Amino acid sequence: MSDAPGIPPGASLAPSAAPAALLSAPSVPSATSAASAATGPISVHRRVGSSSLRVFPIALSGASFGWTADERATRSILDRFLELGGDFIDTADSYAGGRSEIMIGNWMRRRGARDRLTIATKVGKSADNPGLSARSVTAAVTASLSRLGVEAIDLLYLHVDDPTVPFDETLAAVDGLIRAGKVRHFGGSHHTADRLVAARIASGQLGFASMVALQNQYHLLHRDEVEGALGLVAAQLDLGIMPRFALAAGFLAGRYRTRADLEGSARGATASRYLNRRGLRVLSAVDRVADDLGTHPAAVSLAWLLSRPRVVAPVVGVSAPEQLDAVMAAPSLGLGRHELTELDRASA
Repeated sequence: MSDAPGIPPGASLAPSAAPAALLSAPSVPSATSAASAATGPISVHRRVGSSSLRVFPIALSGASFGWTADERATRSILDRFLELGGDFIDTADSYAGGRSEIMIGNWMRRRGARDRLTIATKVGKSADNPGLSARSVTAAVTASLSRLGVEAIDLLYLHVDDPTVPFDETLAAVDGLIRAGKVRHFGGSHHTADRLVAARIASGQLGFASMVALQNQYHLLHRDEVEGALGLVAAQLDLGIMPRFALAAGFLAGRYRTRADLEGSARGATASRYLNRRGLRVLSAVDRVADDLGTHPAAVSLAWLLSRPRVVAPVVGVSAPEQLDAVMAAPSLGLGRHELTELDRASA
């Protein structure tokens, strides 16, 4: 996507450059910071930014469906997620070449569960409809609706930031889909703070729907991006933050502690980047808190994320249904000031 109308090409779009009125939307905190966090469980169901969507604060990733999880495993995972109170499923048209959406759609139809769920998918990375041109966005959404077997996508993410396409073209296409009832709300994925501001300016100038959510990498070992300018802009624009890779490819769940643990794992290559002095220091702090509270490292890592400002629902993938027990315990896990401070210091 190129610069928004009225913004000179190449001009800086730092958050401070946006009109004050544009960035003065009231912030609705979805969590507290470590400094002000109170003990006790985190409240269940959170509003997604300025939208009408309210979701359980864990989003189940469909990235493994059709890839490392076959049809049977996928059904078992989705069944357990629903049984544990989950209602927010996150996928993409590029996951397993669209098979993830098909498997989710087949399961929803068999279970008759569509009305109980919030479905998010992403467009922009598929081989059939790459990029964010109006043609690609419209065709991608049409294909996703068919694969999912739904009339509308609750939350559509722009999976990439496409600088080759003008903002007004992409936003017009998304707005048209929203007006047609095919998409309810939309958000960005891996967009910078400057680009989020530019998107809001363009939406305001053109009278189009605005983003309500942001999905970027965020976890105890990857904090600077969201806790810097990106988080500031998310608060100013009232965006809900949906952390991707919330467990650092399984590392923060304690799955990988030695090089031998990485062997034969589909996520091993990604997790290997954290198997160093800093990563083990953070994991040790997570382990101590988990031991003190009698819970699993995954629950602690996710509860820490849920204590951060603007975070709505970390996106978490599992390879077996039993792994969901620890994941889904996170929203009811009370982390006090002592635990949050320990985790903050270890991961700083």
